[in-house]
Amino acid sequence: MSSPEAEAVAPGLARPPSRIQVTIVRDYGIVVAFVALFITLSIASNVFFTWGNMVNLAFQAAPIGIMACGGALVFIAGGFDLSVGAIASFAAVIAGKAFVGAGIPVWPALILGAMTGLGFGLGNGLLVTVARVNAFIATLASSIIVYGLAIAVTGGFLISIDAESWSTLGLGKAWGINYPIFVWLGFALFCGFLLWRTTFGRYVYAAGGNAEAARLSGVRVGLVRAATFAISGLSAGIAGVILSSEVGTAQADSGNAANTFDAITAVVLGGVSILGGEGAIWRAVLGAFFLQMIGNGFNLLNVKPEYQNVFKGAILVLAVSLDAWARRRRV
Repeated sequence: MSSPEAEAVAPGLARPPSRIQVTIVRDYGIVVAFVALFITLSIASNVFFTWGNMVNLAFQAAPIGIMACGGALVFIAGGFDLSVGAIASFAAVIAGKAFVGAGIPVWPALILGAMTGLGFGLGNGLLVTVARVNAFIATLASSIIVYGLAIAVTGGFLISIDAESWSTLGLGKAWGINYPIFVWLGFALFCGFLLWRTTFGRYVYAAGGNAEAARLSGVRVGLVRAATFAISGLSAGIAGVILSSEVGTAQADSGNAANTFDAITAVVLGGVSILGGEGAIWRAVLGAFFLQMIGNGFNLLNVKPEYQNVFKGAILVLAVSLDAWARRRRV
């Protein structure tokens, strides 16, 4: 028979001490950080919390935010995509060449650029699932290939697009809100619907959480992961043509590394696990907005630009560390 003392101790051993779960910090820390930074900047600058600045923030964050939505699907499914920056640049080059060189009307040219991104994303998916190349290596290699192709197509020169119709997508407005914001919102809702309301979304979580268990349950893990890479490529294509429309140019190396870094940072800041199986689109959206808010706030407060990258890198390390710690605590 067990003693009363043992019976009193047993429940205590069965229940861990009350504490804030690390997973909650990882998943919803972006919300707390976002609110804290928003309040701080609102107090520190009279310009920050104004309608014009809020619209400008969303406008500037839109291309990275679109790529973050597509990248979140890849991460949740257990993948990794380093090629979005290069794909975005090449999509802009193809759209620009189609419009300037081939005389294709502006909207078909922009759609062609976006579809080019979809094609390269599908290629990444096939490399990872069919050729079974590690996702990190596959997308790193594809980014180098895409960059080389962009150089070959442009000859290393800038494509200048001097047409008012070209800038409609990037600079046009409706109700005082820039078109790229609407595109970002629509793409985020599309990706969110896929995750929350479809069988495909459940398969994405299953593929990233435990690929072998998902396979034994009848999930075609390879097909699901390839589809997420295709969507990520499409997001990069859309972001690329938007950026080209904003500046009226297309260039082979227009911020490849910077765009890729920012997109991945936005995804990780949003609490999407780099090891797969966990995450949400709305948090990736918040991560992209948070990232842009850092740059905007630093500029308003006259902080040197180089410190922005230091801060971004530091919070990326923190977010990845929280993810790794959360997984260890669950084991």
